[in-house]
Amino acid sequence: MGAVESTEGEREPLLAPRPPEEQGAQPVNSSRVYGRRWVVLTLFSVLGFLQGMVWNTWGPIQNSAKHAFGFSTTDIAVLVLWGPVGYIPWLLFMWLMDKKGLRVSLLLTAFLMVLGSVLRSVPLTDLQLRRWLIHGGQLLNGLAGPTLMSAGPLLSTTWFAPDQRATATAVASLVGYLGAACSFLVGPLAVPAPNDTQIVNTITHWDPGHIRDRIQLVLYTELGMIAVFFVAVLLYFPSRPPRPPSVAAASQRLSYRSSICRLLSNMRFLMIALAYSVPTGVVAGWSGVLDMILTPVRVSQVDAGWIGFWSILGGCVFGVAMARFADSIRGMLKLILVLMLAGASLAATWFTLTCLTRLTHLPSTKATLYTSCILVGIFINSSIPIFFELFIETVYPVPEGITCGVVTFLSNLFTGLLLFFLTFYFTELSWLNWCLTGSCLFSLLLILFFRESYDRLYLDVFVSV
Repeated sequence: MGAVESTEGEREPLLAPRPPEEQGAQPVNSSRVYGRRWVVLTLFSVLGFLQGMVWNTWGPIQNSAKHAFGFSTTDIAVLVLWGPVGYIPWLLFMWLMDKKGLRVSLLLTAFLMVLGSVLRSVPLTDLQLRRWLIHGGQLLNGLAGPTLMSAGPLLSTTWFAPDQRATATAVASLVGYLGAACSFLVGPLAVPAPNDTQIVNTITHWDPGHIRDRIQLVLYTELGMIAVFFVAVLLYFPSRPPRPPSVAAASQRLSYRSSICRLLSNMRFLMIALAYSVPTGVVAGWSGVLDMILTPVRVSQVDAGWIGFWSILGGCVFGVAMARFADSIRGMLKLILVLMLAGASLAATWFTLTCLTRLTHLPSTKATLYTSCILVGIFINSSIPIFFELFIETVYPVPEGITCGVVTFLSNLFTGLLLFFLTFYFTELSWLNWCLTGSCLFSLLLILFFRESYDRLYLDVFVSV
C-alpha cells in the first residue's frame, strides 16, 4: 500500500550490542518478557477507564444536572471542554514522562484525579460555589488526560514483545474510551431524568434534591474507586522491567528537544497526525454531547446513553480484535486504516442524513439511529491503536510518549474547538453531524495519499535475528 523504504542508516540499532567479553555472561541486548507486564497494563488501563468515566460524567445526564444544580447548556459544554483544556500544558507532561519515566508520571496523574474527584464531591448547599468546585474538579481530571492518553504505546514497547505490542497499545489506549462509554450507561440508570420517568402510565416529577442525591452517590463512588487505584499505583508500578522485551525497547532514543523538532519537520508524520486528530477529536466532542444532539429527534436521555455506550464499547472490542490481527500480519497498518475510515465515512453520512429526515425522507427510527451511531463509534475508536502503531513506526526513534503526546494534543485541540463553537451555536446542532461526516472523509483522503514505512519493525525482526 505505497510503503516507502527507509535507508540502511535509519535501520541500524541505536544501541549496538557489545562484544561478549565486554558484557560478561549476560548480553546487553538479550530480551525477556515478564508476567508482571499484565499487572502494569491493568493498573494503567483502570486509571484510564476512571479518567474517561469522570470526564464524561455530565453529558449523559445533562437534563438532570440542569435540574439539580442549575447548569445551563453552555455549562454542560464547558464541563466536557475541560478535558481538552487539560492538554494545554501537554509539553510539561511529555517532558516528565521522557525524563522521569512512567511511574512518576502516573503517580502525578492519579493524584490529580483524586484531587479533582474530591472537589467534585464536596456536598455544599451553595449551588453557585458547588458549580465552581465541579468545574475545578473536571479541570484537574482533564490534566490527567495527557499521560493516560499518550503513554499506551510507550508502555507496550517497554513491557511487551513485538508480537503483542499492538494488542497492548489497543488495551491501554481504548480502555479510557470504555470508561466514557460506561458513563453513558451508569449516569442515566443511576440518575433519574427530571420529567420522563414512566410509572404505571403516570409521569413522576422528580424533586431536584432527590436528583442531586443520586448524582452525589455517583460522584462518591467514582472518588472511592480512584482513591483505591491511586494507592495501588503508589504501592507497585515500576517504570520498566529489569530487562527489555525487544531490541527496539533497548535502543537509544532521540532527546526531548530533538524529538519535537523531528516531529514538527516531518511532513509524513504531520499528514497522519491530522488524519488521526481531526476525526477522533470531532467524535470525542460529538459523543460528549450526544444527548443534546439526539434530543431534537425525540430520543430520551436513557436511550441516548445506551447508543453512546454501545458505540464506544463496540469500538473498544473491535479495536482490540483489529490490533491482535495487526500483530499477526505485520506491515498492513495503512490498509486496515483505509477500510476503517471508509466505513466511518459511510456510517457518519447515514447518521447525518437520518437526523435530517424532514429533508431527506429517510426513515428515522430507533434502529437506524442505533445502528449508524454505533458503526461510527466502532470504526473511529477501533482505529486509534492502529494509528498509534503507525505513528511509532513512521517516526522511530522518536520516543513513543512524545510522539503520541503530540497527536493526542492535536486531537484534544480539535475537540476543544468543536465544543468552543458549541457554546455559541447550541440552538440548532445539525452542524455537529456535518462536522463528523467531513472529518471522516478528510481523514480517509489523507490516509490514501500516505506512504507507510516500518523502521521499528525492521529493527526487531531483522536486527534481532
